Amino acid sequence: MVEDDALRATREAYDAAAPTYARLFRDALRDRPLDRAMLSVFAEVVGDGRVADLGCGPGDVTAHLDGLGPAVFGVDASPAMIELARRAYPRLRFDVGSMAALAIEDDALAGVLSRWSVIHTPPPDLPAVLAEFHRVLAPGGHLLVGFWASGDPDHPTEVFDHAVAPAYRWWPDHLSSLLREAGLAEVARMVREPQPADRRQFQEVNLLARKARPDALDHDLPSSG
Repeated sequence: MVEDDALRATREAYDAAAPTYARLFRDALRDRPLDRAMLSVFAEVVGDGRVADLGCGPGDVTAHLDGLGPAVFGVDASPAMIELARRAYPRLRFDVGSMAALAIEDDALAGVLSRWSVIHTPPPDLPAVLAEFHRVLAPGGHLLVGFWASGDPDHPTEVFDHAVAPAYRWWPDHLSSLLREAGLAEVARMVREPQPADRRQFQEVNLLARKARPDALDHDLPSSG
């Protein structure tokens, strides 16, 4: 289990920022058609299966994904974020928890969504988090992970000044290799170039990966249901 000063500091920082964060990002998907498209692809491959939105924050993306069909629930390390999510979306389930030690049984999920939540994981701890994603995914299940790309392939991780808590950028091929080592094979990638209005002029990356089925041939984007 990864439970250290970095995790505690991140949780406390998001507790303090929760009301402001929820107000600023409530309509974050509205002007992001590519993000909505990637979430739609993710929803299609997981079908109506059980999905965990890890690092769900105030629950807006969880609710969006719920509207696309999966049986989704949210998990976040910040109790204040979970309280906001429960108030905003009382029909959905939201739990306080850590990505590094999920209270979810083995092979239970059709999908894991980690949208800009691994950015706060110190690089030495990320393999353990990815191993936990692999543990909870059923064979054939899918992971969608979003993050900002580092600017130099020779420096696969870079610290950057995040408004809430210390955070890291990742070179996409490096993160893909860590996924592969955890038993999660990349099947698709979307890279969004920074736009003039973006506060951070970083590439945004979404990687879709799949946990192998031990007794099946590999096919492009099979349903996990």
